[in-house]
Amino acid sequence: MTAKHALLGAAAALALAPAAFAERGSDGQVNIIYWQGPSTMNPYLSGGIKELEAASLSLEPLARYDPDGNMVPFLAETVPTLENGGVSEDLKSVTWKIKPGLLWSDGTPVTSADVRFTWQYCTAEGGGCSQSEKYNDVADVETPDELTAIVRFSVPKPYPYGPFVGNQAPILQAAQFADCLGPKAPGCTSANFMPVGTGPFIVTDFRPNDVIALKANEHYRDPEKPAFSTVNFKGGGDAMAAGRSVLETGEYDFAWNLQLAPEVLDQMAAAGKGEVEVAFGTLVERIMVNFTDPDPKWGERRATADHPHPFLTDRAVRQALSMAIDRDLLTEIGYGQAGRTTCNVLAAPEIYASEANEGCLVQDIEGAKALLDQAGWVPGPDGVRQKDGMRLSMLFQSSTNAVRQDFQALIKQWWSEIGVESELRNVDASVFFGGDPGSPDTFQKFYADVEMYANSFDGTDPEAYMANWECKQAPRPETQWQGNNMPRYCNAAYDALVAEMAKTGKMDERIALAKKMNDILMQDYVILPLVHRGRVSARATSLGGFVMNAWDSELWNAADWYRVK
Repeated sequence: MTAKHALLGAAAALALAPAAFAERGSDGQVNIIYWQGPSTMNPYLSGGIKELEAASLSLEPLARYDPDGNMVPFLAETVPTLENGGVSEDLKSVTWKIKPGLLWSDGTPVTSADVRFTWQYCTAEGGGCSQSEKYNDVADVETPDELTAIVRFSVPKPYPYGPFVGNQAPILQAAQFADCLGPKAPGCTSANFMPVGTGPFIVTDFRPNDVIALKANEHYRDPEKPAFSTVNFKGGGDAMAAGRSVLETGEYDFAWNLQLAPEVLDQMAAAGKGEVEVAFGTLVERIMVNFTDPDPKWGERRATADHPHPFLTDRAVRQALSMAIDRDLLTEIGYGQAGRTTCNVLAAPEIYASEANEGCLVQDIEGAKALLDQAGWVPGPDGVRQKDGMRLSMLFQSSTNAVRQDFQALIKQWWSEIGVESELRNVDASVFFGGDPGSPDTFQKFYADVEMYANSFDGTDPEAYMANWECKQAPRPETQWQGNNMPRYCNAAYDALVAEMAKTGKMDERIALAKKMNDILMQDYVILPLVHRGRVSARATSLGGFVMNAWDSELWNAADWYRVK
């Protein structure tokens, strides 16, 4: 398959299902609960899924992904391809046509200048953009007229759909964010909390990690949508309370990310107030290994490449940690049918899932012990292994959640069996996944030795996702602690594969490159994958129009929601 052929059918413009209502705001209020409360409505300042999803109610990209993973136009008229002339023959540019007549929620026109500005915002010098990998290889964004944006790449891009596509890369209004470039970005509180948007709802009040109030966008492009006049978006609490509020009490209409034991969900659903929705996408629960030293003695430069980790830079230690884990048991107790054991951080789509790392499926305590023995890590008087005066003692952090704390307890026990000591720490999820550069408790800061969480990517192509672990993606003070390379891993050979995939068009070659990158990360034990998780949420039986989507925001079609009478 040639690069051109790979693009011919890459994206079809699918019509969304018509709404079952005919008057904007006629169905009153919809109640949404995300027990991990969003800390910002600017998805470029947080890598947390909770922020990406909340922001999708107001901010939209040129195109996004439907529940089957197909790309569909949103602010654009169509998805550009080679076939329709939107992608250039040399694959070095893609031309987007904005739908005419689109208005921002403040009533001003949406133009190509906003598209160009969004690229400038995310690539501004001295700033920290958590989605910067989406804009890899963009040389310029030209605006020949108000409704045309031409993205020009520095290399041929057989897959040019990183910029401005999916809920991770929406369009910002240039007028609102003009004074928020680079280091100024985190300080633009009003814009970050209450962005002017094109989506069905706009923010009227924002309380970080707590409550977001939204109302119907009077300038939304479909005059009959949304059916709901207001949104009560509750953050905080825990997954148990969130699940009950939809499935048992009916107090809320939608509850996200019900990270609960399968039997607990079954008991809740028996009340008949709502239904559990499950869909598998790219979400993988994993342990990230810190290649840098988080010791406070290093001050502002702790957890940066300036100071390598004193023992996690030893591959034998990282491998032993992985070998000690029983992934089958974790999957069974934590997720049941909503989880699958995996040895890959790139577990889906299925064509990209490598079969080269299956050894992790079998727990091997004795093998892990032997490996550490060979590497010179010997048990000390207290049973904790040591070498050259350094003890294998770690801080293991995660977000506060019953399933994660169960995982932490089990893993701590298994690691203790191989002579590794671990102190457990859990942080409120709203803070842990927040993007506050001043907080010491975010997963980006990574002030611990290992940390556990889940992450995913939108759409079905992993090019931008695999670019997360380029050297330049490491969070650090210079990037306002933004970036998705939490381990601070740096491998020139890996970076070269990222660059190669960016200009590779043949599908079989793209698959091979993605697997190769995954295998480097797995076989160097940079990331210890645990469970390929389905997205599990709940909706009230009285909420119509909801369509579960594991390839984009679960709120992707909130404009189509309505109250079942």
